[in-house]
Amino acid sequence: DILVDGQLCDCDVVVNCQVGDPVPLEVKLTNWSKHSVGPFALTVMPYQDYQNGIHNYDLQDAITFVGSNTFYIDSVKPTKDSVYFGALLFLYTGDFYLNIKFHEDSCSRELPLSWLCLPSVHIRATEPVA
Repeated sequence: DILVDGQLCDCDVVVNCQVGDPVPLEVKLTNWSKHSVGPFALTVMPYQDYQNGIHNYDLQDAITFVGSNTFYIDSVKPTKDSVYFGALLFLYTGDFYLNIKFHEDSCSRELPLSWLCLPSVHIRATEPVA
């Protein structure tokens, strides 16, 4: 589950926020399997989609994180949750997206490390209302 500013997000939702206001971000990983999973690294990467196949990830002048954009999860027991709390601060107006990935962080496996990517979250940053 992904919540932006308290609003549950899916691929059809655009979350509106104001430039200069911290926007709370919550990502919850629920383990529905019968076995513990982990360790994982959760990474949140904001980008802009130029609608021509180009994604701009170089946004350090437009977005900043309150805290880190990477969160390490040791393990998640069956039917339990692990929740990442953070916040984003948008410095400019525009349409932004969040690419959220869970990276399996176990070096004890013989298989390549795998990524679980969640659908991108669409956030529209607008001017503050006067």
